[in-house]
Amino acid sequence: MEIIADLQIHSRFARATSKDITLDNLEKYARIKGLNLLGTGDFQHPLWNREIKEKLKEDDKGILWSENRFPFIWQTEVSLMFSQGGKRRAVHLLIFAPNTKVADKIVEYLGSKGRLDYDGRPIFGMSCEQIVKDLKDIDDKIEIVPAHCMTPWFGLYGSDSGFDSLGECFGNQSGKIYAVESGMSADPSMLWRFKESVNVVSFSDAHSFWPWRIGREATIFEIPELSYDNIINAIRTGSGLKGTIETPPEYGKYHYDGHRNCHFSCSPEETKKLNGICPVCGKKMTIGVDYRVEEIAKEKNGYRPKNARPFFKLIPLHELIAVSYETTMASKKAWALYNQLIERFGNEFNILLNSREQDMVAAGMNSKLISLILEGRESRIKVKPGYDGVYGQVLAGEKQGKLL
Repeated sequence: MEIIADLQIHSRFARATSKDITLDNLEKYARIKGLNLLGTGDFQHPLWNREIKEKLKEDDKGILWSENRFPFIWQTEVSLMFSQGGKRRAVHLLIFAPNTKVADKIVEYLGSKGRLDYDGRPIFGMSCEQIVKDLKDIDDKIEIVPAHCMTPWFGLYGSDSGFDSLGECFGNQSGKIYAVESGMSADPSMLWRFKESVNVVSFSDAHSFWPWRIGREATIFEIPELSYDNIINAIRTGSGLKGTIETPPEYGKYHYDGHRNCHFSCSPEETKKLNGICPVCGKKMTIGVDYRVEEIAKEKNGYRPKNARPFFKLIPLHELIAVSYETTMASKKAWALYNQLIERFGNEFNILLNSREQDMVAAGMNSKLISLILEGRESRIKVKPGYDGVYGQVLAGEKQGKLL
């Protein structure tokens, strides 16, 4: 069975998230998107944990089911801030649990290290090596995956507070890290160049349930049946890991270097000419993912390992509609067309990946939207790179459509 999963979700109790996030809303828009498995998000937060246990029923395979039979698995994210190698470090990690019993043990463990009620993504002052050791001592079926591994501030390989390798970050626990999450500003082809012995997965880090957030990045599994063990085995071994859905790296908020407050960005080549100094304010620029990849890559651009999985670089349909019809994503016009297309084609991924050109014409799409969908399938959509917390911009002809 093919499963398209988004396993990096947040609750309404995490900072900078929609206060309308509920399990019902997550399920509703996951179905519209074309997802068929979600992470619970933030399971250590006491209020969200209670909501999960009240709304979802666990089967004997570690899958939590809603009343309408939509599946979730236990998932949370933690932020680690610590000193190592004479440098301040900050890394976000995804944590997955095989069942309620183990999830409760993780909550107890995290509660012994700090407060859990102030944020859905709590901060702990311990190293990545320590938390992996402690969690694996609880149960080896617990899975730990570095989240958005390239972002400057909280990525495993981040330019500001990250590391140059898995070994440097996780020490003697590095062999227990089987995958990294690409994040929006990177894609698998960039990470392959590091020659780390890990698989690449991709998830949305959704801070709301809207279809331009949830599932904007996802992982495609091909497994015999839906179970926690089969999902984790695919992540660990690559067997059953069919591929990933990515946004173009340029779309991410940290692809290029620059300063958002100075409205200045540039390529790595230009950054080197400027010695990393912003020409507007004279201060050090935020160094983005593209530059950082070149710093630590062991192979040249274009390197592809033997076990490389395919990936699709897609822009969410709402954003393509906004660009094509010169409107905003949340406008009545955009929603009306979006809902019309979902009703006709079933879900968004079916539109972006499978719909035939003649069927799109019959559905009333304009030529610009059809072109963008077809270009997306071939990874040909042009995007002005994002930088320093600013999303990229789709370039459609001579007009730029800002992605919000």
